[in-house]
Amino acid sequence: MIAVLVVFCEVAFWVLLAVGLALRYVARKPRLGAAVLLCEPLLEVVLLVVTVIDLRNGAEPDWKHGLAAVYIGFTVGLGHHTIKWVDARVAHRWFGGPPPVKPPKYGMARAAHEWRTAARWILAAVVALGLLQAAVWYVGPGDGTASLQGWQQKMGLVIGINLIIAGGYTLFPKRAPKDAVTEREPADRL
Repeated sequence: MIAVLVVFCEVAFWVLLAVGLALRYVARKPRLGAAVLLCEPLLEVVLLVVTVIDLRNGAEPDWKHGLAAVYIGFTVGLGHHTIKWVDARVAHRWFGGPPPVKPPKYGMARAAHEWRTAARWILAAVVALGLLQAAVWYVGPGDGTASLQGWQQKMGLVIGINLIIAGGYTLFPKRAPKDAVTEREPADRL
């Protein structure tokens, strides 16, 4: 049941996003669209409550309970950014909005962008780790928590990978090609 609910929450996330953007741009009701988008966190609350109830009723913790915690963490860490990303592209593509801002390609500006991206992923993993640890404490010691602890190791890996990527862009910043035009140095016009 938990796995089905996770899938339902993911589908509902995108449905609410589409409805919220349709209300905002098509129906020209930005406040109502924003209200619909603000309902998205309720999906995670429902998933959390159902997962806790399932564990309280004696369900053996398994990969589905871990998946629920990870889904909630990733929605907390990445959900807002995903909504903004989709909103900017929908506004530009179909409703005459400004083009979305592209991330910088070179130098420390790119490194800063990578650290912001890493921070979102790390937040997601930390929230998931916290929920997984709460589930481990709630269930109690024993072999039943092995799947939850496996998910914790995966979240540690997510944190490590993001630190390596962002650190790599900081220690080895990508340099602009010599013939590339940068924002500070406009090309000569012929």
